Amino acid sequence: MIPFLKNKIQTYTASGLILLAVCVFAASCQSNKPEEIAAITNREEIPSLIYDEFESTLTDSGKITHKFITPKLLRYDRKKEPYMEFPNGLHVIMYQSNGEIDAQIKCRNAFNYEKKGLWELNIDVEAINLKGEVLNTEQLYWDTKAKRIYSEKFVTITQGSSVYTGTGFEADENMENWDIKNIQGDLEFEE
Repeated sequence: MIPFLKNKIQTYTASGLILLAVCVFAASCQSNKPEEIAAITNREEIPSLIYDEFESTLTDSGKITHKFITPKLLRYDRKKEPYMEFPNGLHVIMYQSNGEIDAQIKCRNAFNYEKKGLWELNIDVEAINLKGEVLNTEQLYWDTKAKRIYSEKFVTITQGSSVYTGTGFEADENMENWDIKNIQGDLEFEE
């Protein structure tokens, strides 16, 4: 083959391959919708911190007052009202000044609204106090500033051999002095 013609064929082949690659690349690109771009770039919707297997303690004068255990913690501190989310559950243990466990709360989902000092505990919420009284509900709020827990949902409290049910509940954060608002009945049983 003539060297001049061979170089032209190679040039056309290389140009054709480049043109084909550009066409394939252009065809595979899609235009992004403004809402899709905003969802990707909206930093408020993305957690600033993600912790797996998180465990933390709060202390007062060197003594542990609370212990928090969760499989996953998401922190959203770029939002107007920052909060932490516990999407896979939370276990809170409260201690007395002598180090004894005072109360415990478990749930399958929780939120902590830091500025308000408010916890929202959801799904299979169970709280146990020092006396062994057990509270079960689907939603419980814990106001750390007022040191109160409350719910507007259906609650069950087991106290010894008695079971109390009702809608709405309020107590101090250690669940020592509790009140069911719309009591629906109590049931005593022998063990």
